[in-house]
Amino acid sequence: MRAAPSLAGWPGPRVIAHRGGGSLAPENTLAALRAGHAAGARGVEFDVMLSRDGLPLLMHDADRGRTVDARADGAGVADSPAHELLALDAGSWFDPRFAGETVPTFAAALALCGELGLWMNVEIKPARADLAEATGAAVAHAALDWLALTGAPAPLLFSSFSDAALAAARRIAPGIARGLLVDALAPDWPARVAALDAATLHANRSAFTPEALAALHAGMAAGRLPRVGLMAWTVNDAAEAARLLAAGVAVCTDRPDLIRG
Repeated sequence: MRAAPSLAGWPGPRVIAHRGGGSLAPENTLAALRAGHAAGARGVEFDVMLSRDGLPLLMHDADRGRTVDARADGAGVADSPAHELLALDAGSWFDPRFAGETVPTFAAALALCGELGLWMNVEIKPARADLAEATGAAVAHAALDWLALTGAPAPLLFSSFSDAALAAARRIAPGIARGLLVDALAPDWPARVAALDAATLHANRSAFTPEALAALHAGMAAGRLPRVGLMAWTVNDAAEAARLLAAGVAVCTDRPDLIRG
């Protein structure tokens, strides 16, 4: 019987807390990062997009209203100035005890993760397609600024659904690894990975069936497919997580308190 593949191609911890702390705290906040760490996660994933004036900050939705107040004119994150976004309550929607938890800058998240010793999967999330290159470049510059201050090896990976955002990040910070995000394993993923020189491939957990994993590992072993680390999102069932981990796939989860590496 062939041995289960290793996670040697995956550059971070085996289990990653989704949006900072998964279901334990309001997503993409400093409270979420602390909650993920307290639950035992050694790696976190979070989303970064740009304000109207180009500041990278933690946010998942391009439209305001779900986790922060909507504007009366309907303007989204890309149309809102940083000072306005950073003052918004990003915690009350989740639970009253998080009232007053604000939207953090990417720089603040980097600093806290460094303090806590957390590895980071930084998802570059352009609010609009025309902002992809600017978002990738701004995130890469901010990461390099932080790394220059710390003088430590890069404990982070950039990932994105946007090839343009990843290409921009590669131009600015070629030494920081990149991961391509996809929903399904479409036939073009090997070419996209090769063009971006991506180190990892992140897909919806439903894409990693036993049959698909067998084909992936066989293709990589034979040189027909790029050798990349694999990650599945979002895995909240312990049995499914165990199957994927045993098959050499890292998992991003909303339940870092239940699913451990």
